[in-house]
Amino acid sequence: MRIHYLMHASFETPGVIEKWARDRGYTFDGTLTYTNKTLPDAADVDFLIVMGGPQSPLRMSDYPYLSDEINLISAVIRQTKPIVGFCLGSQLIAESLGARTQKSPDKEVGIFPVQLTDDGRQDPILKSLPAEFDVLHWHHDMPGIPDGAALLARSAGCPHQAFRFGDRIYGFQFHMEPTKESIKPLLENAVDDLAPSRYTQTPEEILSSDFETMNRRMTHVLDSMVKLTSQ
Repeated sequence: MRIHYLMHASFETPGVIEKWARDRGYTFDGTLTYTNKTLPDAADVDFLIVMGGPQSPLRMSDYPYLSDEINLISAVIRQTKPIVGFCLGSQLIAESLGARTQKSPDKEVGIFPVQLTDDGRQDPILKSLPAEFDVLHWHHDMPGIPDGAALLARSAGCPHQAFRFGDRIYGFQFHMEPTKESIKPLLENAVDDLAPSRYTQTPEEILSSDFETMNRRMTHVLDSMVKLTSQ
């Protein structure tokens, strides 16, 4: 399987996803889109992963390469291949499906729980997770929910935390992919986001969290997506 990721900042890496792909013998490659690298052809991708980043689709003119990413996502969707996006990635998937990005009611930066909706508790992949579980948040925006998509999760500060479109397209406003090591560059490079707020933790609080359990849930989601879409 050819896994391709789109990365939007040097300090927001695939984290545990890289280990997951390598351990299973998948081809794992990516495009640093913020350097204006040429995107792959959708035909050359079996599974697309769209990472987070500091950019916002609400300011698309500031980041013209995001439009190219949306076109690639749309092409992968037409070819009925699996896609998962995190944070900015979830917003770009929603944009490709016609749902505009929105401002989240609250900024969330830190480890906080999300709650599964009724659809989330019945989702083929998420139903095996607890009804409430901790994830990493790092956002000001949130995806719109595309027509025909199922809203899967929400949090106290953000009503649009996860959605599924069809059976192989997932958008997560939250993160489960960072490891305790891979989160450190983000903490160092996005200091302004750590300004105190109702749903903002300190670096010490974030680093004291249970990343191993969060990463296990990430690999469960990825394995489940591969299994479901290969049937």
